[in-house]
Amino acid sequence: MIRPRVAASSCLLGELVRFNGGHSRDRFLSGALDAHVDWVRICPEMEAGLGTPRETLRLESSAAGPRLMTRKTRLDLTDRMTAMATERAAGLDVDGYVFKAKSPSCGIHGIPSAGGDRRNRGVFAGVVMDAHPLLPVEDEGRLHDALIRETFVERIFAHARLRALFATGWTPGDLVAFHARHKMQLLAHDPVGYREAGRVVARAGARPRGELAADYTRVFCTTLARKAGVGRNVNVLHHCLGMITLDAARRADLVEVIASYQAGQVALSVPATLLRHHARGEGAGYVRDQTYFSPYPEDLGLRNFVLEPG
Repeated sequence: MIRPRVAASSCLLGELVRFNGGHSRDRFLSGALDAHVDWVRICPEMEAGLGTPRETLRLESSAAGPRLMTRKTRLDLTDRMTAMATERAAGLDVDGYVFKAKSPSCGIHGIPSAGGDRRNRGVFAGVVMDAHPLLPVEDEGRLHDALIRETFVERIFAHARLRALFATGWTPGDLVAFHARHKMQLLAHDPVGYREAGRVVARAGARPRGELAADYTRVFCTTLARKAGVGRNVNVLHHCLGMITLDAARRADLVEVIASYQAGQVALSVPATLLRHHARGEGAGYVRDQTYFSPYPEDLGLRNFVLEPG
């Protein structure tokens, strides 16, 4: 399993860099996920030279857009933060980013300004996200939602595998093999993206490598950013079931388990685990090797929740 490189607001990993000299340690990030990723710790305020403890900041509306201001002394830090963020973003080579929620520098959505507008992003986060539009990003607040957490972790591990591929002296054949292992994972997120990725790979031997890598990266990352709902997962599960040789009784059992998942009675981990087990037993190598069945380390236990049908 390739280890993703993930940037995170330093306070979420327990560093004492908050405005009050404290931290905002997140249990999942500093606990279960910590064993499987390499962190790139970033505190924009500290890197901008503000120190800790420090005066609190807020966004204020202006004709030129939100301004990052100190609350009491009315110091405008927008240009300083933007310049630092631009430099940081230019050298950022990571597979995902977890920002501090509700922060005027790091928040990724819904940050209020003094003028009442709640559609803002933090100044630092906005620069990073604009520079890396395909990068999986979340804040720790949204990661408390089981589906959002599972999707984010799935994306950072997929991103890491793709980065590892293109970091080598890869060949078009390597890309074809990579895509073959990820087909069901892509299909679960978006059938349209799945087909587009297939068309890119079909021309792998006829295009310049740089152009091919850029095109595949765009389609791959964009497809995985789309929601893999119950219906799409059911489609993939049946697709895989059709490629495994089973007797009538075992096939009927699996159809029943998939129906239970579709009805919101069991978690996705139940039919997925059974299918992978039968693929191993029956020698269905194509199904067995699909990243769909092991998109991240199993001990994270991220598919063990029940989704509402529909």
